[in-house]
Amino acid sequence: MHKVIFDTDPGIDDAMALLFLHHHPEIDLIGITTVFGNASVETTTRNALFLKQAWDIPAPVAMGNGKTYVPERHSADWPVMIHGHDGLGNIDVPDVVDLPVDPRPAHRFIIDTIRANPGEVTIIAVGRMSNLAHALREDPQIANLARQVIIMGGAFDVPGNVTPAAEANIHGDPEAADVVMTAAWPVVVVGLDVTMKTVMTRDMLAGLVSAGGERVRLLSDISQIYIDFYGRHVEDAMVVHDSCACVYLVAPEHFTTRSGAIRVATSGVADGQTIQKPDGRHFPPGDWDGYPSQLACIDIDAPAVLRLLGETLASPARP
Repeated sequence: MHKVIFDTDPGIDDAMALLFLHHHPEIDLIGITTVFGNASVETTTRNALFLKQAWDIPAPVAMGNGKTYVPERHSADWPVMIHGHDGLGNIDVPDVVDLPVDPRPAHRFIIDTIRANPGEVTIIAVGRMSNLAHALREDPQIANLARQVIIMGGAFDVPGNVTPAAEANIHGDPEAADVVMTAAWPVVVVGLDVTMKTVMTRDMLAGLVSAGGERVRLLSDISQIYIDFYGRHVEDAMVVHDSCACVYLVAPEHFTTRSGAIRVATSGVADGQTIQKPDGRHFPPGDWDGYPSQLACIDIDAPAVLRLLGETLASPARP
């Protein structure tokens, strides 16, 4: 059983990933930590509580502090054209959800949970890396105690999606991402190289509603604006970015990876770019030297990933 902390900024594709984590029989979702990105941290926390309530998810929710790793880093405007004004597709989420939030800030929740379960916790981070970097700054030793970190973010051999060089999650807090990529824990980066190949059609989602009932119906309602947005890239379909990172946890055989140290550019025209020095390639001494080798996903069996995703989403609710 995989013990998972889901670090997230719900967010439409975050919602699909959350339902996958909740339904998959090999995953024990032990915590949800919220970060800003698709909306403010207050809104993403409200959204996490809303989904927790709607889908009967027992995992506690801990709220991030809403700050970048470097305080002077400017935060971009929220992507309302993608995720709606409420972050969940403009479905009119209640302003207040009557559920408690864990009293600890998200980074402290991460520290405490890893220390209580040494060697067992996987963090799946599908927003900005701010919470993880804050946790490492407060307690660097957790990097030696976590099982692994799986990130949805970055772009290695393909263009970014907010600039030609950078993907949104990394671009939103590149200093935090660089801290996370260069820490001693094992990192797998599931970026645009593979997520842009993983496309769920509106018809496929409708079929999952028929098989999966009310939980998937809510997911479908949330996702319609997202499909409309992605219509400029793929016809009547959406890219399931965050779910790919979750599928990697239970089915890494569907992914091709490349190993090597990863750094993140934190200024200039390439601000937020993820750059890997592949193992076995020789360069003069440079900024990648002395850092751990991490995995970057460079290819994917998209049909297999979509099949597993669909089967899990449409499966009966777990008790």
